[in-house]
Amino acid sequence: MAGIWLDALDGIARTCREHGRADLLQAVRQKRAQLLDPKLRVLVVGEPHQGKSQLVNAIVNAPVCPVGDGRTTVLPTVVQHSEVASATVVQAASAPGRPAGGSVATTAERTPVPLDQIAAGVAGTLGRRSGGGPAYVEIGLPRALLGAGLVLVDTPGTDEVALIGAGAPAAALNRADAVLVVSDSTRELSVAELNMLLHVTRSHPNVALVQTKIDLVPDWRAVAERNRQHLAEAGVPAALIPVSAALRLRAAVTDDHGLNAESGFPQLIARLQRDLAGKGDVLARASVAMLARTVVEQLAAPLRAELESQKEEDQSGPISRLHAAQREVDELRRCSTRWQNTLADEMADLLSDIEYDLRDRTRQILRMVDEAFDTADPLVSWDTFQEWLQRSLVEAAEANHEWLAQRCDFAARRVAGNFARYGYDVLPPWSMRVPEDLVDRLPEMERPTIDRFTASQKVITGMKGSYGGLLMFGLAMTLAGMPMINPVSIGAGALFGGKSIRDESRQLLRRRQASVKTAIQRHVDDFFVRTTKDCRDTARQVQRMLRDHFTALTEELQEAIVQSFRTAKQAADTDAAVRDQRQREIRLKMSRLAAVYEQAQQLTAARPAPAPLEPRA
Repeated sequence: MAGIWLDALDGIARTCREHGRADLLQAVRQKRAQLLDPKLRVLVVGEPHQGKSQLVNAIVNAPVCPVGDGRTTVLPTVVQHSEVASATVVQAASAPGRPAGGSVATTAERTPVPLDQIAAGVAGTLGRRSGGGPAYVEIGLPRALLGAGLVLVDTPGTDEVALIGAGAPAAALNRADAVLVVSDSTRELSVAELNMLLHVTRSHPNVALVQTKIDLVPDWRAVAERNRQHLAEAGVPAALIPVSAALRLRAAVTDDHGLNAESGFPQLIARLQRDLAGKGDVLARASVAMLARTVVEQLAAPLRAELESQKEEDQSGPISRLHAAQREVDELRRCSTRWQNTLADEMADLLSDIEYDLRDRTRQILRMVDEAFDTADPLVSWDTFQEWLQRSLVEAAEANHEWLAQRCDFAARRVAGNFARYGYDVLPPWSMRVPEDLVDRLPEMERPTIDRFTASQKVITGMKGSYGGLLMFGLAMTLAGMPMINPVSIGAGALFGGKSIRDESRQLLRRRQASVKTAIQRHVDDFFVRTTKDCRDTARQVQRMLRDHFTALTEELQEAIVQSFRTAKQAADTDAAVRDQRQREIRLKMSRLAAVYEQAQQLTAARPAPAPLEPRA
């Protein structure tokens, strides 16, 4: 019986060895050892509180797995045959990732657990060493069903859809001969459970859905029918078996065969016995067929990808590569025109904006000067004003140079943006700062000539003004018979003299203010001309630096494009024969993989598995 599927399995192993897939070869060898093992390993998985542990208890008619009182299964529980009831916590000492319930390695630590403390062992609080590897609880029980070779593995529940859904390691599913997915009758299958079933059935050929707690739900048959519809719509090839663990355990106590039949467990146990009897033939054939599909898919995927890439390379021959290279050269030529125009436009705008900015700043300074010297006397406030003017001009120059640096950096980035399609940073390694000697570079302001109103000038001006008043009033008084020089004419002369002094003083002040404004205007004009010249020279230097940098970059890119085209053409001509040979080898390997797959699929076609069991109404 085993000869046919063993030959197919050995052929799969040889194929894995030929393809250099040691991981797949190891999986095939493990599957071979598993199928030759007469024991039937049944993995019980599902979400929490669905009755997995009670299901295991009902199958063996013994309270081996703790249930109730808020107890939760933390460690996987392996229930197998033993002449004497026993419980042991098995923990891998130095082999993390070992499957739960697997064969015990020499590094595994076994800690016996009293039978009345199995719950603590399953909860992980007894017999497990902290910091050790994965652990599981191994329970031995003298039962005829277990003695026939049945091994039950109760797994911790999980609300997440993990690799196999129920939280057990993925290796436990690979080593299982049958999988029972447990869901109770209080609700229909959830999306997470359907996803779990889909994943399990894709990687395992023998899966059944056990619907528990039918004794608690009067309309469990309607729930079962809707679950069958969900399975059919999702394309899950799993039989549904409704059961009641409570009825099964009560029937065992009272020896009530009718109640036992009502519990649904006879159908479930009959299925397990059938799987156990057919493990070396029907189950092995289905397992080898599914393993062959998985192995062939993993081996064929890189071959198909390589074949597709080979076809794409065939379609991109030397002529198309030449056209692509020509397009790259044309694009680089257009890029060269664009960046040159961008550089010229940006620098022209920069010079115009920088000059306008400096002119606007100097105009503001001049307006403040006019407002200040409309009332202030240069003789009194010149020293303070000179310091303010020097500081204002320095601040204007610094702000203008700072903006110049920002605009130059902006222009460089605008030009570099034309090279964005080439995929790397093309900005030149440069930095521009405000000159530290800016104060020394500004023109020195000469103190303007300021006329003073001296005492002798005041005397002379007063005498000139008083003479006219004295003469005018003296002549008028002579008509009245009074002498020309009298108290009234003297007072009028003094009054006119004082007025002349005041008028002359105001005229001198206005001349001093006008003279200072003119001198400051000349000084600011000199400052503007010199600073503008410095900014223009700096902008021209930046423009030449950017021009030289991007010209060299354009030449480098052009040389790289031409060189890459030459290399690609030579490689295409040289590797054409190699690609053809490789394509023939890939097609030959694909045909051999197809032959291996067909041989494995014929195992199930030659002897189809019996129809899934249906529960009694």
